[in-house]
Amino acid sequence: KWSVNILGIILEYVEGGELKTRSIDLLDLNPHTDVIALVEEIQKEEPLITASCKEHVICLVQRLQEKLGEQEDHKFYLFKVLRAHILPLTNVAFNKSGSRFITGSYDRTCKVWDTASGEELHTLEGHKNVVYAIAFNNPYGDKIATGSFDKTCKLWSTETGKCYHTFRGHTAEIVCLSFNLQSTLVATGSMDTTAKLWDIEKGEVVFTLRGHSAEIVALSFNTTGDRIITGSFDCTVGVWDVVTGRMLHILIGHRGEISSAQFNWDCSLIVTGSMDKTCMVRKLRMH
Repeated sequence: KWSVNILGIILEYVEGGELKTRSIDLLDLNPHTDVIALVEEIQKEEPLITASCKEHVICLVQRLQEKLGEQEDHKFYLFKVLRAHILPLTNVAFNKSGSRFITGSYDRTCKVWDTASGEELHTLEGHKNVVYAIAFNNPYGDKIATGSFDKTCKLWSTETGKCYHTFRGHTAEIVCLSFNLQSTLVATGSMDTTAKLWDIEKGEVVFTLRGHSAEIVALSFNTTGDRIITGSFDCTVGVWDVVTGRMLHILIGHRGEISSAQFNWDCSLIVTGSMDKTCMVRKLRMH
């Protein structure tokens, strides 16, 4: 099984009874690329793309190229100004298609908006303090998570605004959160120096990730969902096994607090940003 998107070709295959993924990036694709030559070059390096599916791959990459061409002439302009909240905003986020976006605020709410019309669809109420961290469960976009200074995370329906679960367990403010790409888990990072993994369906904590000595302000799942990284004010980044909750690596080197941390798409690299005015790109050893 395989698919093509703006980031590349994603291959899914079974090896030794295990489902594995491999990605081929298309970051150099532009409106002037020779698509046939590009696919032939990819074929030489990737045996999973066989001759029988070559024409279909070419067709999909050409469609992607057409979309890039449409975007080439786009100009940025002010689309709408929304008087969204009565107090300052903390964060904003789009769903994958861009048809909806959400806003979090010091007024203790999160609002769901229709992007095209600017209409407010829902006000997500229930937190007792600042709503600081917010996210859609992209690529699905049917759920929203909100993390608050009230030490809880809430899971909501995008369509109805209903609250499915309130996740309790942190002992200090929640300042970051992230869904895994499979939309089975949401992770929360807190000023209590821990991160927690929560089961979306059951509404229960799966693991509490302990190992940092200061606040966790950034976290990110990899695309396959088996690893998560946490960035902390202790100037380190933790790499964790999602299946066991065990810390696999502690990445040192920054001289200031970590402010952001991300995997690349094929999970081979980690980039971290720090208050020490530097960023670091590291190669991840999976074994």
